[in-house]
Amino acid sequence: MDQPNPNFAGDYDTLLELVKSRASVRKLKPDPIPDEYVTQILEVGRWAMSGANGQPWDFIVVKDPETKKKLFRAYIEENNDFIYWMEQQRDLKLRHPSFQMTHDEALQKHRTEVGWSMAPVLIVILGDGRRQWATVQGAHTFGRDQSHLTDGLANTSMMMHLAAAALGLGSQHTTIHIQEPFKRILGVPDLLTFSLIMPIGYPAVPPKEGVRRPLADMVHHEKFDMSKYMSNEQVIRYLYSLREKTVPVYSHSYAGRPPVPDVDKK
Repeated sequence: MDQPNPNFAGDYDTLLELVKSRASVRKLKPDPIPDEYVTQILEVGRWAMSGANGQPWDFIVVKDPETKKKLFRAYIEENNDFIYWMEQQRDLKLRHPSFQMTHDEALQKHRTEVGWSMAPVLIVILGDGRRQWATVQGAHTFGRDQSHLTDGLANTSMMMHLAAAALGLGSQHTTIHIQEPFKRILGVPDLLTFSLIMPIGYPAVPPKEGVRRPLADMVHHEKFDMSKYMSNEQVIRYLYSLREKTVPVYSHSYAGRPPVPDVDKK
């Protein structure tokens, strides 16, 4: 006997609109959000895919203002300082949009920025690499931070970003590169991976659709279409072109500045 399945036919357009309208919002209002919204976001994240259903995630909900300030200070002084100097190895226009600034501008930002420390809620996503052992050995080889662990953490975070957007909230994907200072603040065991911080709250800037490559450029039928393969030189040209479009979107998400017109659409 066939098992009954929920009928979601007709919901595709709603899903696509949600996905397209979801964007990382780096300027959030400090206004509190309902506790049930946080629970709903976490509940969606709980149902994410993971290798052999190992569910290698844990979540810490942070609301205390002092703790949020400590986390943000660690982010600026440890994480962002490291990333800023790494980005100096690249041409200015190829640097990540958040780091296209001079050293003086970076120092000023370092001194004055409050950033996501003002968000009403932070959701911290942790990973337990031991739970990826639920799946085949080839999926994680020798490291507790490889393959199905990172897959699962990416899946649960994306689900929660979509849930936040569905509730009319903004969210940001704040990747953590240097874990130890953050673990000390929140008492996270050494064995766990401190993956990311997700600030959530009401957006303080209007929505702005993101930038994506055309679908036709990334889809291949039956076999790889070599006419779509990029040479090294083409990749560099693509990245320059991408930055011209994404830098204004980043600027908008931080400060709500009007986006720069897309020269390709003139």
